[in-house]
Amino acid sequence: MGELIYKAEAFKIIGCCMEVHRELGKGHNEVIYKDALEIEFQRQGIPFKREPEFKLAYKGVILPHHYFADFVVMDKIILEAKAIESLNDSHVKQTLNYLAASKLKLGLLVNFGEDSLTYNRVVL
Repeated sequence: MGELIYKAEAFKIIGCCMEVHRELGKGHNEVIYKDALEIEFQRQGIPFKREPEFKLAYKGVILPHHYFADFVVMDKIILEAKAIESLNDSHVKQTLNYLAASKLKLGLLVNFGEDSLTYNRVVL
């Protein structure tokens, strides 16, 4: 088995997510966790873009609707934050769609809605 893609970077991002979950706990709306993540990324000096837009084309025509991922961190990793009972396959598929649209290789799907923070690495 090969080396994990962006292992060190993902470790830092998950560490930020764990800190947010430790501080806030579960039960908040998703947007609250995203607001807290912005602060944590800034404090740790981690570059990010919140809700960047990804346009999709069909046969050379840009479609009127676009994707908005929660975060692109370090210009290479999509972070999709959830605050739900548990992650499922549709959340993984959503993250894969964001990866395909963005041409990035790694997505982190993070759930703040459980007793302990849970996450999946999603690789395109």
